[in-house]
Amino acid sequence: MARWLPRSADLTRFCQKLNRVKTLENDMMETSFNRCLSTIDLTLLGIGGMVGSGLYVLTGTVAKEIAGPAVIVSFIIAGFASLLAALCYAEFGARVPKTGSAYMFTYVSVGEIWAFLIGWNVLLEYMIGGAAVARAWSGYLDSIFNHKIKNFTETHVGTWQVPFLARYPDFLAAAVLLVATAFISFGAKVSSWLNHVFSAISMGVILFILITGFILAQPKNWSTQEGGFAPYGLSGIMAGTATCFYAFVGFDVIAASSEEARNPQRAIPRAIACSLGLATGAYILVSVVLTLMVPWHTLDPDSALADAFYRRGYAWAGFLVAAGSICAMNTVLLSNLFSLPRIVYAMAEDGLFFQVFSRVHPRTQVPVIGIVVFGLLMALLALVFDLEALVQFLSIGTLLAYTFVAASIIVLRFQQQKVDAPAPAAGGQPSPEPREGPSAGELKEYESFSDKLQLVDREKSKEHREPGQLKAAFEPYLEFLSDFYPGEVVTVAVVTLMVSAVCLCSILVFGDTHLHLPTWSYSLLLVLFSLGFLLSLLLIWAHEQQHNTQTFQIPLVPLSPALSIILNIYLMLKLSYMTWLRFAVWLLLGLLVYFGYGIWHSKENLREPRPQRVSARYVVFPSGSLEERVQAVQPSSQPTTGPPDADTDDCKR
Repeated sequence: MARWLPRSADLTRFCQKLNRVKTLENDMMETSFNRCLSTIDLTLLGIGGMVGSGLYVLTGTVAKEIAGPAVIVSFIIAGFASLLAALCYAEFGARVPKTGSAYMFTYVSVGEIWAFLIGWNVLLEYMIGGAAVARAWSGYLDSIFNHKIKNFTETHVGTWQVPFLARYPDFLAAAVLLVATAFISFGAKVSSWLNHVFSAISMGVILFILITGFILAQPKNWSTQEGGFAPYGLSGIMAGTATCFYAFVGFDVIAASSEEARNPQRAIPRAIACSLGLATGAYILVSVVLTLMVPWHTLDPDSALADAFYRRGYAWAGFLVAAGSICAMNTVLLSNLFSLPRIVYAMAEDGLFFQVFSRVHPRTQVPVIGIVVFGLLMALLALVFDLEALVQFLSIGTLLAYTFVAASIIVLRFQQQKVDAPAPAAGGQPSPEPREGPSAGELKEYESFSDKLQLVDREKSKEHREPGQLKAAFEPYLEFLSDFYPGEVVTVAVVTLMVSAVCLCSILVFGDTHLHLPTWSYSLLLVLFSLGFLLSLLLIWAHEQQHNTQTFQIPLVPLSPALSIILNIYLMLKLSYMTWLRFAVWLLLGLLVYFGYGIWHSKENLREPRPQRVSARYVVFPSGSLEERVQAVQPSSQPTTGPPDADTDDCKR
């Protein structure tokens, strides 16, 4: 029976396959895409992804039902929380200017299976998100014509009462997705131009709303007679923050477009910062205008802005608001259809997804097959499925991606710079020179099976420390950590930090309501997990990190990513159990795809080091110190002619 059990070496090799990271090319600017997008193009793409129908619907819903006029504070806090995640995307987008967004960022720093699962969830997120926006677009346009389109469809096509299916087929939603798919397939420049048009109209309408709204503003609507500024208190503000946070999830389209940016090192961080700042400003100012025009408790959640103008005697303004809302939804549709095929392309290019989706059209320089296939799938979803029950699923995929990107920032920042090993010499012998060519007397590093063996010609310098090594100031107190390979302690600390964050947020969310913990145990667990989180943070901070002045770097690492991690985990745990159940089912499907296809076709299989022979030579000096010299050894047909003055042991790796 024991012989059928896997050996420890096989399990180790299998785990290494799951956690292998992507090897980046030396020239990361080389691409089969067309690098034609400027900073303005990327900024408008980000604004289009964030400022959608939520500006016209979400503001009124949160103001009336959750936070009151304090929805302004909710948007400020949500904007700051989104900034933490956005800065992580900005650093990665500048350092790794490749398409794939969160999938790519996780692959180059954390591991293959985690990257695949992130990409798999983002794939579904974009599909459901695009289909849901298309149905909202259809419903909004139908409401302008007194639901004549809906009535015509129900009369001449019919209705059905089937679980998970819509009441009637929405042909208009499917049609708008097919038209958008056609435009996206013409290339990045055409998509960007179309986004410019819709964004310009949308921003013009927003400007009209702000100017007219401030003219019609009445400060008494924030008075105590109307309930005050924060009628639901701090709990209402924080609940509103959790809802408003999802209004800013569209900025990752900028990171997904980094392989088509002319100068991604500069354009990506600037575009993310500008688009997030403008979107946050738009949400805050529209919330101010809306709650000052009419009392917050009289708002219509379905059409708050149009109804507010109608009640103030500007019924004609409702048509402008409707036009702005439709244009805003068009930009969100374009954003989803623009990002989704590029993430699928990145997964297919790495061999983790079906290779047919990695083909790029030679003339338009876009993944046309992925655009058409997933555009049709999105149109099918919008045509027949009831998406209301699935919309909450979007939140968990986005938050999971944010969490892994923030963790990846910490891991990557405390890793040593990876440089490809030189090509072997003509005779097949490995080059005896170190990879970065230091001069004699300096630290020399050689490639090996574990990538951890080093050739030391002299004592390690105390002044110069590599990223991932313990800082000199902490070495007297944490000397036992200096024996670990650079970055290992940080990786373990990041895992501990995430586990502590999950436990801490679980106690905060479920401690009183579901677990019914007594006060003493509730407080004790909070203190213990908070200490675990803080100690992990301090342990990470005690190590050296990379200092790169050539590209953008998020400030206050590891504090900023750690705050993003704990906030994202908290918001994930606030989602319903049905969302988690659907998420688990989708993850299982993803694991089937990965173990059935991805792990076998991954391009990293071709880059895995082959077993090689190494010899270890130990020389005892008169001082009593022991120095180990390790070098790669090739099999030789010639007998050894060297003097037998040193013992040499060969071992297979």
